[in-house]
Amino acid sequence: MSEKVRGVITWLYYRDLPRAQRFYEDVMGFNMEVDQGWSKIYKIREGAYVGLVDGAHGYHKANNIKPVILCLNVESADAWHKKLTDAGMELENLVHESERLRVRVFMFKDIVGYTIEIQETLPGGLSI
Repeated sequence: MSEKVRGVITWLYYRDLPRAQRFYEDVMGFNMEVDQGWSKIYKIREGAYVGLVDGAHGYHKANNIKPVILCLNVESADAWHKKLTDAGMELENLVHESERLRVRVFMFKDIVGYTIEIQETLPGGLSI
């Protein structure tokens, strides 16, 4: 089928692109797949990417309002919590379970305030 989606990129806009790159590489551990100069595309997993854009050059401009959540479904929320805590990140909460959503989850803000949600699917939850 020719209209099949092959991948997804979530674009986030930054005033300081090199600083954002350091965060997504050094703290999150993502590898850059494409360097377009004013935008950088990082692979999260097969078919899922986050794109960092220099807010002075992208389709949108960098803004103080960040109504976006980048949600990562992971094998171990506890391991990610430790990794981020060890990297010096201030996390919004401890890992906790949501029985309603069937996930173990916590959230934090990246270097400019985008919310990142780390969630681990519990048995009976939506498997991604």
